[in-house]
Parts: sequence; C-alpha cells; structure tokens
Amino acid sequence: MILCANKMEYPLRTQCQRVQKQVIANSEKERVSLLFMKALVSTGSVDAVSQQMASHPQYLESFMRTQHYILHMDGPLPLPYRHYIAIMAAAQHHCNYLVCLHSAQFLRVGGDPVWLQGLEVAPPRLRLLDHINKVLAHQPWITACSHIQTLLKSGEQYWSLAELVQAVVILAHCHSLCSFVFGCDTLSDLVPLSKSPNGTPPTFCPFDAANGNTNVPQSLTVPSEHITRRRSLDSSCDILCLKERIQKSQEEREKRDERLLQTQALQQADVEEEEEMICFTDPTRFITDPNFCYQEFARREEDHFQILRVQDYSWEDHGFSLVNRLYSDIGHFLDDRFRRVTTLPSLHSPDLKRAIWNYIHCVLGIRYDDYDYGEVNRLLERDLKLYIKAVACFPDATKTPICPLNWSSLKTSEWTHVNLLIMEARLQAELLYALRAITQYMIA
Repeated sequence: MILCANKMEYPLRTQCQRVQKQVIANSEKERVSLLFMKALVSTGSVDAVSQQMASHPQYLESFMRTQHYILHMDGPLPLPYRHYIAIMAAAQHHCNYLVCLHSAQFLRVGGDPVWLQGLEVAPPRLRLLDHINKVLAHQPWITACSHIQTLLKSGEQYWSLAELVQAVVILAHCHSLCSFVFGCDTLSDLVPLSKSPNGTPPTFCPFDAANGNTNVPQSLTVPSEHITRRRSLDSSCDILCLKERIQKSQEEREKRDERLLQTQALQQADVEEEEEMICFTDPTRFITDPNFCYQEFARREEDHFQILRVQDYSWEDHGFSLVNRLYSDIGHFLDDRFRRVTTLPSLHSPDLKRAIWNYIHCVLGIRYDDYDYGEVNRLLERDLKLYIKAVACFPDATKTPICPLNWSSLKTSEWTHVNLLIMEARLQAELLYALRAITQYMIA
C-alpha cells in the first residue's frame, strides 16, 4: 500500500508543479498586458523597447513607471523641454529610433516644430546643456563642479538647481537606453503595437486598465449589430412602430459612422504629416562636436582624472538622498530599478551579475575597494568583456556589437537581462558623476 501511494503521489506532485508554473506564467502575461494597456492609454502606443523588456515583467513595470514619471508627471521642466532633452541625449549615440520617438512626442505635447531643425534654433537654455550632455554620454568622469556653475548662473537663459537635476536624470536615462537599444538590436524583430491617434485605444475606458480589464476592442468601427443586448419589448407594441424605431436607429448610426470616418480621415492626415516631418529628423542636427567621443579612462598618475571610489561617493549613501531631495521621489523610482535588475530570476549567478556591473563601473572610472577584480577576468571571457564595453561605452547605430559565440545560444530573455544590467550600471555611473559635481557645487 505504501509503495502504491508513493507511485501515485509522484506524478501528482509533478502535475501540481507544472500547474503552478503555468499559473505563474499566465500571471506574468497578464501583468505585461496590463502594463501595455496603461502605456496605450497614456501615450497611444507601446514602443519597441517596452516590448523587448516584456520577458521581465517585474523590471518592465519599474522601468515604465520611472520613464513615465520623468517625461510626463510633475516636475520643474515643461513637457516639450523634457522630450527635446531626450532627443539631444539620443542624438549623441546616433540612435535614430529614440530621436524619432521623442520627436513625435515632442510635437504631441505642443513643442515648436522649428526646434527640430537643429540645436542651433533651440532656446539658449537648451543649447547650454550641450556640453554636459556630450560629457555624460562619452566621458562622464570629467564632469566637474565648473560645468554645474556654468549652468546655474543667474539670468533667464540659465537653470535652477531643480530643473538641472531633472535634465540630468533625463540625459542619463536616455544615454543608457541607447545602450539597451543598441545591445538588443531592438528594432530588428519588433513592430509597433496598434495605436490611437489621440493616445487612447478606441472605445477603451482609461479606468478599465486600473480595474484589470484588458479586453481592448480591435477596431474603431465595430458595428453595433455585433453587440448583443437583451431588450424587453412590450407585447402590445405595434410592429409598425417597431420598424420606425429600427429605421431611425439605423439612420442615426449611419450619421455617426459618417462623422467618425471624417474624423478618422482628418486625424490620419495629421498623423501622416507629422510622421513625414519626423522621418527627416537627423540626429546629427543635435550634435555640435562630432569629434568628441569615448576615450579610455585615464589611469596614469600624471592625469588629473581620479578614480571615483564608491566608499567616498556612492548611490546608497550620497546620490539617492541628494537626487530625491532636489527632484521629489525620483530617487525611489531609480533605486527600485537598480534593485530589481540585480534580483531578477535568471540563469546567471549573482557573482556573474555583480562582475558585469562592476566591470562597467570600472571602465567608467568607478572602483569598489571591497571587490576582488580578479573575479571579472575569471567570470567574463574576453569576447564578453568586449561586447559589454562596446554596449556600455560607445553604442552607435552605425556599428554592430559582436555577440560572444558561446552566448549566442542563450534565450532571448537571458540576453535581454544582460543588456538590462549594462543599461542600469551605466545609468548609475552617469548619475554618480553628475550628482557628485552638484554636491561639490553646493558645498563650495
């Protein structure tokens, strides 16, 4: 009896495990669907980057929340300024995808189309950001207190401290996002999801997503005949009267459909005109110094660039509190991203993930005194280090990163996780240099 019970128990336990895994998988799919619905409500489309991150819904939620906050929620900078700063950041790495994406959003929030002709026609305040933009993008270790002083001088064309902090966060966010787009070759396999010209899916109530309803209608012109409704008709109603009601209802529906088609045609014409303008947005228009690029971090004693030691200035002890004080709540959003990306379920060991993170910081001039850098050489093969360095330090749409051969068999989700680590490590490095310079300015 005992042996028989064991034989029956084993397949039952295996079946329960399979069911549990399926429940988790379905839950993650529903989570991603809900996130995409919220994106459709707020922006009218789901961008290719978010689709690429969909294999990690826990991280995707944190990423989308942060991005929405810095680009659309309360903050000292006007919405057109935010998207224009994003354009400037993406242009430094010739990321056509992000330049076009933010050009479209720039116009949708009321930005002046003339500004898209190039940086030279943008307001003086935005042009002042050009230097710190290229420094953070290519050589963040040279970010200095003097750069902050130049931006914070008194005058209409200069910046307040709160505005500058938000601008720096947007710059660092978009620089690191260029690394992800470049590393994942985001646009090769993905196409935009359906979108609505006004930002809201057709006949979709914005509160549906919050209530868990992800059944978004597929077309603007769903015939009302397909919507079944139960009606109770009075038995004494005359048939002629009923026919008149039906005919009147059909006429009203035809008028509504005609007006809807006219509205759609006008909206489509506006969208096509806007997209035609955007497709000519050349990233080089927003670059004033094309020769300024990544260089190896100086390690020789005679060079005046010193290593940033985490024991002296870290995100946890210094950067988090400063950015959160000057730009309310953003520290919590960023910190959540850093934590989630390093704790995602993965085939990669914690040691390997830490080696990737610390190697990126190392090539950008940041060192951890309590870390044995021999682990980097032991865990990361040369080809992988070359890939990581290319994606983190000089992502460029005109080049193609070479995937290490022994990593080419990885699942898409695992490779995406590697690129998420690269993106977040770079983001934190840029923020540390910028926030250290701001700290030096404040105590000077």
